[in-house]
Amino acid sequence: MKTLIASFLAVALLSGTAAHAQQVQPLDRIAAVVDEDVILQSELDLALNNVLAQYAGREDQLPPRDILQRQVLERLILVHLQSARANETGVRVSDEEIDSAISNIAAQNKLSPDQMRQQLARDGMSYDDFRRSLRDELLSQRLRQRFAQTRISVSEAEVEAALASQDGEQYHLAHILVALPDGATPEQIATGQQKVDGIKALLDKGEMTFPAAAVRYSDSPNALEGGDLGWRSLDEIPAAFANTIRGLQKGQVIGPIRGPSGFQLLQLVDTRAADQGAAQSVTQYQARHILVRSDGADDAKARARIDTLRARVAGGADFAEVAKEDSDDTFSKDKGGELGWFTQDQFGPEFGAAVAGLQDGQVSAPFKTQAGWHIVLREASRQANVTDDNRRAQMRERIGQRKLEDEWNRYLREMRGEAYVDIRTGTPAAADGSGG
Repeated sequence: MKTLIASFLAVALLSGTAAHAQQVQPLDRIAAVVDEDVILQSELDLALNNVLAQYAGREDQLPPRDILQRQVLERLILVHLQSARANETGVRVSDEEIDSAISNIAAQNKLSPDQMRQQLARDGMSYDDFRRSLRDELLSQRLRQRFAQTRISVSEAEVEAALASQDGEQYHLAHILVALPDGATPEQIATGQQKVDGIKALLDKGEMTFPAAAVRYSDSPNALEGGDLGWRSLDEIPAAFANTIRGLQKGQVIGPIRGPSGFQLLQLVDTRAADQGAAQSVTQYQARHILVRSDGADDAKARARIDTLRARVAGGADFAEVAKEDSDDTFSKDKGGELGWFTQDQFGPEFGAAVAGLQDGQVSAPFKTQAGWHIVLREASRQANVTDDNRRAQMRERIGQRKLEDEWNRYLREMRGEAYVDIRTGTPAAADGSGG
């Protein structure tokens, strides 16, 4: 473990760096002003050192220090903007949730709480700064989740089309993005085209590896990871590339292609056969139930009532008719307590255990769940193949993630473009202000 900071959140190399001005000595310089917030030089230095630790032994893959510092600072700017936007929109993370996340991080690294504090100190970070950075990362995740829920939808037609186009292969990809602003001027487009053509020329001549070029030149949020996109199925690849990706050789680069975010280069790193998985089946049950609700104070009365109803059924009364007359479950009462087909865990562990322990046609003894007291008539059971359902759900998830990636990156660029940012580190020409 090079640093605990580097390992605790793989998706954000800069997590663990967002300290605030009031917690730092007054002599600390301001590296950048972001709307009403500031990024301190100590914060930037810590983030920069964290990236350098990630590339220990591979420093030749990094750009010159001034370029790297600017890239790291841009990431920090986005961290601050996302935290501010989350707070503005009512996204919250409680202290209890942070405590739980820290416990999980310590457990994953096989550390006790005291050992983790010591490791943080060796990595140059206070425990309070670690908590603040973790809060920022959790806020960013919540903001992204809310964004996905309100902006991303996947239709059945998209799922059907993606399933039909599957080729049984997965592709390990990397990309380089030369970003263009929304409504880019002809001059901006020409500058972007010139830059991406220059990058492609370096790659074609073998003067730079693709990961090194991504680290140095890409405007994508994953630039410092060498532009690595991981393993993807065809349906997870942007449409502009999907039609040509199958014919590539390992290591080959396609592009530049103009997309909604700008100009992109894509490299095929490797291929492998997709794991289709064995057919999956699950036991489903068909049952009726009768519920007598209990609020705690009247639990004895509820138990006495369910015992009476159980005795009526045992004496020959029709289960469905008793349910219609006396069940407190408003959703199934009119159907004679019918629940349809369901899996064992669908209605909670107590209910599932009671049903699984019956034979078809058997009525349970009274048992209690959080809802109250029940008796259940298990009518039938079957083995259902859920492979297709799982495959469709996985496809829906992959399509949603692909859409989210595109839309989220566009959202971050809009957020950055609307913000007031005054960069005060590096050369005087680095300062820029936009938005307010």
